[in-house]
Amino acid sequence: MLIYMIRRLLQTIPVMIGVTLAVFLMMHLIPGDPAQIMAGENANPEQVEQMRINLGLDDPLHVQYFRYVSNAIQGDLGESIRTKRDVTEEIFTNRFWITVQLAVIGTALSVLLGLVAGIISATRKYTFADVSIMIVALFGLSMPNFWLGIMLIYLFSVNLGVLPVAGWGSWEQMILPAITLGTGGAAIIARMTRSSMLEVINQDYIRTAYAKGVSDKLVIYKHALRNALIPVVTVVGLQFGGLLGGAIITETVFAINGLGRLIIDSIRAHDFPMVQGTILVCAVLFVFVNFLVDITYRLVNKRIDLN
Repeated sequence: MLIYMIRRLLQTIPVMIGVTLAVFLMMHLIPGDPAQIMAGENANPEQVEQMRINLGLDDPLHVQYFRYVSNAIQGDLGESIRTKRDVTEEIFTNRFWITVQLAVIGTALSVLLGLVAGIISATRKYTFADVSIMIVALFGLSMPNFWLGIMLIYLFSVNLGVLPVAGWGSWEQMILPAITLGTGGAAIIARMTRSSMLEVINQDYIRTAYAKGVSDKLVIYKHALRNALIPVVTVVGLQFGGLLGGAIITETVFAINGLGRLIIDSIRAHDFPMVQGTILVCAVLFVFVNFLVDITYRLVNKRIDLN
């Protein structure tokens, strides 16, 4: 196990190099001159050039990249053009933890609903319950987040007045964003759980367990579900990693000051260091979550050999 963890950590090094390179080049391909933005619209060419020298933008591209990576390793992601604050401080003071909370709650909701729906659907194959759950899951996959969020606000906030329209902090404010974010994931997990459970249920060892008189609940939850969870864990891990950087629409609809909204505001303000730093943080988190998913395989099924 330890050897596998070390090997996986080493494998993330080239991935992270590729991520930093992609983020760095992407920001340099976006139209706009950071030096001009920081110097101001009324700055003369000499002032803009001096600002470019101060920012190190006059150096060759490879020199800028290595300087960027070196600073990033030390936790220095630059200074925001818009707020003049340190990018790392701006990200991790408030924004980061709000997005993490939203992603955790949304993922937990999707896992709970998806597993329950998938198990019921698989154990009642082709019944009314199975067909109904799969139809609802299809709708869940088809609904865009922004549309679902707006409909939830219209129903529960505008018409019924039982939940807040926007914001983040109290448990009432967390309900609608979590439902909006978790619905699509719940549909995916439900369909994946059903498919995986049906495959496992038809195995010989399941039929043998039934033949020995083992109770249905024990067969389903101890034998079948545990072996069916491997592909589900993969989906959950990818979903959680994606939610950390992909909650932009939900945060915008509900006016939540998380990483997603920070990216949108920074793009509008041409705040290149903030956009670059936020995307890099999201990418690193995604890689780290995938690493945790690989470790979780062993915890779910001890027969899996990771070495």
